Amino acid sequence: MIPSLNISDDDKVVEIPLSQLRANPYQPRKTFEEESIQELSASIKEHGVIQPIIVRSVLKGYEIIAGERRFRASQLAGLPTIPAVVKKFTDQQVMEIALIENIQREDLNAIELAVAYQALSEELKLTQEELALKVGKSRSHVANFLRLLQLPEEIKQHVSRGTLSMGHARAIVGVKSDKQKKEFAESAIREQWSVRELEEAIQRHDEKKPKPDGKPKPNKKRDPYIHELEENLRDHYKTTVKIKHANNKGKIELLYYSKEDLERILELLQGKISS
Repeated sequence: MIPSLNISDDDKVVEIPLSQLRANPYQPRKTFEEESIQELSASIKEHGVIQPIIVRSVLKGYEIIAGERRFRASQLAGLPTIPAVVKKFTDQQVMEIALIENIQREDLNAIELAVAYQALSEELKLTQEELALKVGKSRSHVANFLRLLQLPEEIKQHVSRGTLSMGHARAIVGVKSDKQKKEFAESAIREQWSVRELEEAIQRHDEKKPKPDGKPKPNKKRDPYIHELEENLRDHYKTTVKIKHANNKGKIELLYYSKEDLERILELLQGKISS
């Protein structure tokens, strides 16, 4: 059970020297917008810190549980102390609070969120389904973010900086080789491709791959109706979907990237069948 972060009338607010504070080691957010911190610092200079931060007592000082932006802005403003409420939390509670607080405020980029999900899952030994319940998200949401951790480091950095979107990353993670992943990422950034344009480029690349007999696949123009169906199925099942047809027959392929991902897709399929 995660304790409440709400400050009640019974909580005592104390002034703590900034020099005695240190950041939460479980804080999933690694980047803070400088402009936002500067704006908050200017407000603090004029009005002070309106909402106390929440900390816990540790060896040689205090650890910030909630309020790192206010702490950083107060440092920038040159304040010697900051109002705080001291509460008792376990390491597990601190980790959960740090993640869930940021999720609720949507402060994390996609990679920070993926890393936070993985850390929470490993620390608490949670399955993807259990993790999804704990953070109040769908299992497919959690699975999609965890898949991003399979990307090469430089692509993850692009996602963190916002030069590639979550949609771009989801399309690239399905590409087999790291070299091709990087090439598609570079092209998407250079050409300013939308997610759909990137997916089409990946699909064209796949269609040009040689067959087992060494001959390249014929470059047929895609049926727009089939393409639209693939997009609708991709949005529903949250994974890459390919529809292949010839001579009035064909097949639908749904890609999965882990045992949990397979189970998630099967649950969705079984739900459709039973309904």
